[in-house]
Amino acid sequence: MSRSIPAIPREGKAPGGRLLSRQGIFRLKPVDSSEEETTGGLRRTMGLWQLVALSLGGLVGAGVFSLAGVVAHEDAGPGVMISFLVAIIASTAAALCYAEFAGAIPKAGSAYTYSYAALGEIVGWAIGWDLLLEYTAIVAVVAIAVSGYFSYILERIGIDLPSWMLGAPGTGAGHKVDLFAALLCVFLAFVLSRGTKESARFETILVVVKLGIVALVIIAGAFHISSGNYSPFLPFGIGGAFTGAATAFFAVYGYDAMSAAAEESAEAKKVLPKAIVISLAIAAVVYLLVCVVLLGMQDYRDIDTKSPFSSALASVGLGGLGIVVAVGAIIGITTSAFANMLAVSRVWFSMSRDGLLPRCFAKNHPKRHVPTRVIWPVGIGSALIAGFLPIREAADLTNIGILAAFTVVAIAVVVLRRTRPDLPRSFRTPLVPLVPAIGVAFSVWLIANLDWITWVRFAGWMALGLIVYFVFGVRHSEENKLRTSAEHKPSGQSEGGPV
Repeated sequence: MSRSIPAIPREGKAPGGRLLSRQGIFRLKPVDSSEEETTGGLRRTMGLWQLVALSLGGLVGAGVFSLAGVVAHEDAGPGVMISFLVAIIASTAAALCYAEFAGAIPKAGSAYTYSYAALGEIVGWAIGWDLLLEYTAIVAVVAIAVSGYFSYILERIGIDLPSWMLGAPGTGAGHKVDLFAALLCVFLAFVLSRGTKESARFETILVVVKLGIVALVIIAGAFHISSGNYSPFLPFGIGGAFTGAATAFFAVYGYDAMSAAAEESAEAKKVLPKAIVISLAIAAVVYLLVCVVLLGMQDYRDIDTKSPFSSALASVGLGGLGIVVAVGAIIGITTSAFANMLAVSRVWFSMSRDGLLPRCFAKNHPKRHVPTRVIWPVGIGSALIAGFLPIREAADLTNIGILAAFTVVAIAVVVLRRTRPDLPRSFRTPLVPLVPAIGVAFSVWLIANLDWITWVRFAGWMALGLIVYFVFGVRHSEENKLRTSAEHKPSGQSEGGPV
């Protein structure tokens, strides 16, 4: 017997309270746990280690080459090890929730798809709309960071470039555009447009090279550790270490971008949860080793926050590795930009396929089977942000949205356990609801400590999103069309025919 679909009036305008019901804007996206490829859709080509590489592309990047030093110098001293440990524990709580959803609903869209299936269309829309801005802004932020390291290398080898191309307006004398950052965004869009298999291979190669460079730096620095640099261990008190954890958290959440590619992974229900857990475990080891070596080489008070590892290596006579660090930073941060550009393109694709955004964006390239109609607008949009906004203003667009997504996914795990206990799950988050509660608590704490201007920008973007939803999405939603069709079927029939 087929599933009967509750009807909703035409054009999605439910009378009275129905608008706020399961037949209105809180209607649920049907949970589809199959891994079949749809006609003309995305192709499942990525295996376990390609997914791990994609996740590590987002997890191990700026945090290694800059954030650890910044947190140590400004907030925690050698206690930065505790900061990253706390951040990793909090991130693990969220990661385990993502792993359960990835194993139960192996579809594109990440937090958008999960919240739509568990909490309703309006919640899914809000998270999806939020992620469109957040991921695009992250791509721009890391592209600006790559541009800075690239300029550093050129200066070291004696190449002087015109000032107009070295930064966004207001970032320096004569600056007109950050040309390197903008071009990097366009280049990444080109790589993504070539196909999932080819772009995943590109990302995997870069991640392997990046981890090799990080290992080289850690090993070289390990021979120059002085135990005296670890004292005092908590110069700012334990409170400083926890304050630093809030900053460190933003370095350890890249797995969410990887989960957006669920529909392009072979044996997704089996390998996606594994990829999330493995990548976070590798990242945890890398970050803790980086903290031990960095703080062992140089007193936290002397760390240069602009180039922490370079300054620490120079302090022990290994300044020649500065170029190696810069190259590693370029590669590491580029992989982060790649992972987030892939994520935003898949969220946009999924929202369009569901009818919440124009369906023309859900049409894939006929040969490469990737959403090029989405990839290029994302590439150009991130290039404009990277080229013409200072890094701080671009970064302010990223924080609150990712934390909001984490909060909703953690809540959605608990809700779906109650509403769909029968749903096949290849991975189950342990200690529910305790683990999701830890993820929610940490995310809410971080959100509460963001600058007020971040809240204003977030509220403005979400207000615009609600206008788009009620003008377009609520009426064109695929779920609305199915219910409208069911309402107009002859009596005694369901969506699939006679009962």
